Amino acid sequence: MVTVLSEVARDLLGSPEFRVLLRAAPGPRQAPHLLARFTWSGERRPDASTLRAAERLLDQCTYTTSEEGNTLTVGQRLPSSEDLTRERLDRIREQLNGPAEFSMTEELRSQNRQLLQALEESRAQKEELQRLNAELEETNKGVVALYSELSAELEETNTGVVALYAELEDKSRQLRLASEAKTRFWANVSHELRAPVNSVIALARLLLAPDADPTTEEQRQQLSLIASSGSTLLALVEELLDVAKAESGRLEPSAVDTDLRTMLHQLRGTLGGMAHEGVRLDIPDLTDPPCLVTDDVMLTRVLRNVLSNGLKFTTSGEVRLTVEREERDGGSWLAFTTTDTGIGIPLDQQEQVFEEFYQVRGTHQRGQSGTGLGLPYARKLTAILGGTLTLSSAPSEGTVVRVEIPARLDAQSVEPAGRQDGTAGSPAPLGSLLVVDDDATFLDLLRPTLASLADDVTEVTESSRVLDVVRGSPPDAILVDLVMPPPDGYALLTALARDPLTARVPVVVLTSSDPSEVDRTRLTHARSVLSKTHLTRERILLALGLDPSSAGHPAPVTDAAPER
Repeated sequence: MVTVLSEVARDLLGSPEFRVLLRAAPGPRQAPHLLARFTWSGERRPDASTLRAAERLLDQCTYTTSEEGNTLTVGQRLPSSEDLTRERLDRIREQLNGPAEFSMTEELRSQNRQLLQALEESRAQKEELQRLNAELEETNKGVVALYSELSAELEETNTGVVALYAELEDKSRQLRLASEAKTRFWANVSHELRAPVNSVIALARLLLAPDADPTTEEQRQQLSLIASSGSTLLALVEELLDVAKAESGRLEPSAVDTDLRTMLHQLRGTLGGMAHEGVRLDIPDLTDPPCLVTDDVMLTRVLRNVLSNGLKFTTSGEVRLTVEREERDGGSWLAFTTTDTGIGIPLDQQEQVFEEFYQVRGTHQRGQSGTGLGLPYARKLTAILGGTLTLSSAPSEGTVVRVEIPARLDAQSVEPAGRQDGTAGSPAPLGSLLVVDDDATFLDLLRPTLASLADDVTEVTESSRVLDVVRGSPPDAILVDLVMPPPDGYALLTALARDPLTARVPVVVLTSSDPSEVDRTRLTHARSVLSKTHLTRERILLALGLDPSSAGHPAPVTDAAPER
C-alpha cells in the first residue's frame, strides 16, 4: 500500500488541486479496507506502469476522469483479527486524520532495513537458483550420457540387424539358387531318362506284338515285366519333369471338353488291381456327367495319385470317390472327394506330406513303394487347374482328400477333344513322307507307324542332305527332329522356308524335350511341334491337318496357318 501511494504521489505531485484522503472503511463483502483517494485537476495522469502495479499489488484500484476532475481510489484489505473491532477502527481513523509525527531519519532507516532485507532475500534466491542450475546441469549431463549410451547401443543393434538382414538375403539367394539347380537337375535327368526308357518300352512291345517272333511263356512274362517296369519308370520320370516345370512356372494346362464318365471308367480299370484283398474301390459310373472343360491329362493324374495313395495304405474297408457339382462365385465347380478307411495321417504331419519326397514315418511304410511325390504333385497340378486340394485325416480312422476345380478352366483356350487322341478308323496314308532324324533307335521304333502313314517313307539321318533329297523328289510331308548335328532342325526349317520348291511342303517338328521349351519364333512355317513320347499315327495326321478317318491319298492343306 505504501509503495503504491509513494509512486502515485510522485507522478501527481504538483498537479492543481491535488489531494489525498486516507480512511479505514468496510470494503467489498464488508471486509475492513484501508482506502486512499487521490483527487486532482489538469492533464497529468499516473504512469501506466504505476496503475498496473496498483492493480497487481492491491485489492482495489479504480481510476476515473471527467471535466470536473480526476479520481484514483486504491485500497487494501486489512488482516483479519479479533482485535480489529469498531473501536480500534475508530482509533486508526483518528490517527490517520490527526497531525502526523514524521521523522525523515527514521523513515530512511526503515527503508534501508527493508532494502537490506530485500537484498538478503534476493541473494538467498540467487544462491538457490545457482544450486538448482547446478543440479539441473548435473541432471543434463546424466541425460546426455544416457542418451549417448542408448545411441551407441541402438547403433550397434542396427548394425547387427543390417548384418543379419544381409546374411538372410544371402541365405535366401543360396536357397533360391539351390532350388533352381534342383529343378534344372530334375528336368535334365528326366529328359535324359525319358528317351532310353521309351526305347525299352517300345522294344518290349515290339517283342510282345502278335506278329513278332515266337517266344516261350517265360520269355513273354519277362518281356511283360520289362514293359511294366519301363512304364512305371516312365511315369515317375514324367512326374519328376512335370514337378520341375510346375516349380519353374512352365507347366501350362490345355483345356479340352472332358468326358468325365470315360475318365472315371479308365481310372476304375487302371486302379482296380492295386487294391488289397478285401478292399473295395468305389468309383461312380456317372450316367449324366456334368460338363467339364479342363486339362483331362492333369486331372487324371491328380485323381490317380490321390486314389492310389488311398489304396496303398488301406488294408480293409473301402476307398470311395464321389463327384459333386457346386455353384459358387457365379460359376460352376466340381468337387472330387476321396475317402478311405486306411491308417490315417497324424495331425502334425498332415502339412509335411505335401513336401516333395516326404513320407509319413512308421512301420506301415515298410515294403511300400513310392517316392513321396504323389500328393505334392497332385496339389501343384490342382493349383494349375485353378482349384484347391485339401486333406483331413486321423490315425486309424482314414483320410479324406477333396479336390475342387472350376467346371470351365478357360473358355478361350478350349480345343475339341478329338484333337488330342485322334479318331480310330480306316488308314489315310500319304503318298510320300520324309523323316529327318539322326537317332537310329528312334527311327527303328517309329518305322511301323511311318509305314501306316505313307506308301513311300524316306529316312535321312544327315540333315545336310535334306535339301537335295527334297528337290529331287518333293514329299507330301516332312517330319524334322530339332536336335541334330549342324545344320540343326532350326537351320533346316529356315532353309526349307526360303526355297520356293520346299516352302509349301507341310513340316511337323519332332522333339524329345518338352514342346513348351521349343523356341517357336524360329519354327518358320512348321505346322506343329510333337513330342516323341507316345507319338501315334493319329497325332501326326492331325498335326498335318489331315483327317485320320479318311482314306486314300489326300493332299495336305498347304496354306493352313502353323499351329502354335
